[in-house]
Amino acid sequence: MQRKELTAKGRATRRRIVEGAAEVLREQGVGSATLEDVMARTGTSKSQLFHYFPEGKDELLLAVARFEAEQVLEDQQPYLGRIESWEDWARWRDVVITRYEAQGDTCPLGSLFLQVGRSTPGARAIVVELMQRWQEYLAAGIRAVRAAGGPRAEADVDTRAAALLAAIQGGVSILLSTGDSAHLRAALDQGIADLRRDLEPAGAATPR
Repeated sequence: MQRKELTAKGRATRRRIVEGAAEVLREQGVGSATLEDVMARTGTSKSQLFHYFPEGKDELLLAVARFEAEQVLEDQQPYLGRIESWEDWARWRDVVITRYEAQGDTCPLGSLFLQVGRSTPGARAIVVELMQRWQEYLAAGIRAVRAAGGPRAEADVDTRAAALLAAIQGGVSILLSTGDSAHLRAALDQGIADLRRDLEPAGAATPR
């Protein structure tokens, strides 16, 4: 059955519920939080909650997962969206490190996927979209510095972007397991250094 398109007020209410649910899940954990907790936080009734999420908690969890996925990219802005120089790459690197160090050894997005099942179609689509968009941003950044690098600059942009994203995810996984960001720092620093080595014009000075 096709759902009616929400009005502007309805979209705002739905977003308020999702954002409130995200706060509750971050504070209490996915396993402990209840719909009653979400209703109390957002000031919504049960009928109102099910109006926007007729399939109940699982549908709400997927909506929160999409919100958290958006936050992963949003937290890297404006730097992720305008990586045009090596200075921009350094600023973006610092933002990524700061974000994941602040997050620590907990991952709201990962916890949500454990609850709803990462292999369910909705959850998998969220992960795929997040990784595609993130990789596209990185690829755009690589193209920007490659364009400024002259004839020496050669790189398989999509492969480099995919490798850098995989390195970040590996570093984040170790951070989540150990609470130590050293591997994430190393992955970013080495990935950017490799890019710079291959893309900078010959004889260009590399700052210390």
